[in-house]
Amino acid sequence: MRIKICGITNYEDAKLCCDFSADALGFIFYEKSKRKVSVDEAKEIINKLPSFISKIGVFVNEELDTINSIVREIKLTGVQLHGDESPEFAGLIDLLVIKSFRVTGEFDFSILKNFKNCKFLLDAYSVEDYGGTGQVFNWEIIPARLRNKIILAGGISADNIEDIFNNIRPEAVDLSSALEKYPGKKDETKLREFFQKVNSLRK
Repeated sequence: MRIKICGITNYEDAKLCCDFSADALGFIFYEKSKRKVSVDEAKEIINKLPSFISKIGVFVNEELDTINSIVREIKLTGVQLHGDESPEFAGLIDLLVIKSFRVTGEFDFSILKNFKNCKFLLDAYSVEDYGGTGQVFNWEIIPARLRNKIILAGGISADNIEDIFNNIRPEAVDLSSALEKYPGKKDETKLREFFQKVNSLRK
């Protein structure tokens, strides 16, 4: 189970996540996000990071040319589409695409079939926000055939990661707010506690 830490806004947090063995970092380029980072800020952080860690740009209903331009300029290794993007739009991105879906009790999982060559991230639905709410959705509704193929997000923390590891077993988990002091700033103690728990499960 891989670990992506999202909402990175500064190098100190990025380095901490790398030191604690995160597999991927997320940089949010959505203007309305509390964790938004500028292209220049992200570029400065990414230039200092180890080459082995994945750098994912998070976009919400952004223009295609803007996405592909940022990908090239700051050398992202993947793109996360967290809005209402179509399968056709996702197919025009230059590299790895993670398509996010906000899940309600009536969510139709069959729509995932329309997206080709994408990873799928399942997050809690919110009327106000496209992500980063810290809310949990009912994981039991995820079809068994998809569980080990998806990236799980929404309210994940040290308190429930063992349950996720044992019962859902997703390909990866994506965390942000549960590891913060406040939006955009990670908490070293929470990071250490979470990764200690994860690493004990991986053994």
